[in-house]
Amino acid sequence: METKEFSFNGSVLNGFVMMFLNIAIFLLSLFGIIYGIYLLDGGESLSGGLTLTGGIILLIVNIIMWCGFIMLEPNEATVVTWFGKYAGTFNKTGFYWINPFYGTKKVSQRARNLDAQPIKVNDKTGNPVMIGLVLVWKLKDTYKALFEVDSQTMAASPNTVGSDTKGLMKALESFVRVQSDAALRQVAGQYAYDDEDGATNEPTLRSSGDEINQQLEEKLDERLALAGIEVVEARINYLAYAPEIAAVMLRRQQASAIITAREKIVEGAVSMVKMALNKLADEDIVELDDDKKAAMVSNLLVVLCGDDSAQPVVNTGTLNH
Repeated sequence: METKEFSFNGSVLNGFVMMFLNIAIFLLSLFGIIYGIYLLDGGESLSGGLTLTGGIILLIVNIIMWCGFIMLEPNEATVVTWFGKYAGTFNKTGFYWINPFYGTKKVSQRARNLDAQPIKVNDKTGNPVMIGLVLVWKLKDTYKALFEVDSQTMAASPNTVGSDTKGLMKALESFVRVQSDAALRQVAGQYAYDDEDGATNEPTLRSSGDEINQQLEEKLDERLALAGIEVVEARINYLAYAPEIAAVMLRRQQASAIITAREKIVEGAVSMVKMALNKLADEDIVELDDDKKAAMVSNLLVVLCGDDSAQPVVNTGTLNH
């Protein structure tokens, strides 16, 4: 997306040099006021009046000049305006002085973290789920942040926006929070919570975390680009069924797990019975007719598949050698 941001090209002077100059001007204006009063007391009304007036004007100029100092730390920037017109963005670290008639609004370009509270959404199959995200973002385009979105109405204290960096960043954080909620709902609604039956190979919220996070970052980038905000990282950090269906889904998962376990047990039991019959036949230990084989298979399956320990029954007179 095209940006209208550009660097400030106006006059910028060293802040320490201007500070000493301002102190000298203040002392000079103070001397002029005192000396003008002294001349007026001595009867020199013309020279005294001019000296006093010059001292007062110099003092007023000195007070205005004190308003031109700005100090920037790393990853901070100042948006400069000239009577409402955007004049550029100044982001050199240090202590500087610019024309005090320029309007300045300081913004932070440091990374910020947003831990969004879990929200209730409906997944692709209509099941209500609770989902939350953690987002790392930072301000990239200062022009869009100040002039493309209405920071004044988003701030908790609108009067502080422009003069207070914290107030402006809180307003942008509110914008990020609302857009993150909307993007999370959009992404979560495109996927099922889980593929319970395993019938499809479609990605789900539980099994396809990397794909979901990537799509979430793309959606957030699209929404937050309007405010000049860059998404550093977005990750789903909470995922669960909504409380009203959590117990039902838990029983469903338990039933599915029990069925899967039973299938494994039966599969293993059948293999063991087959191995026992083959072993008896190969080593010619005993000859079993079909009825005896059926009874043996039934007994072995009961023993191997049952949850409780089997009680043995010893038969000593019915087998043929």
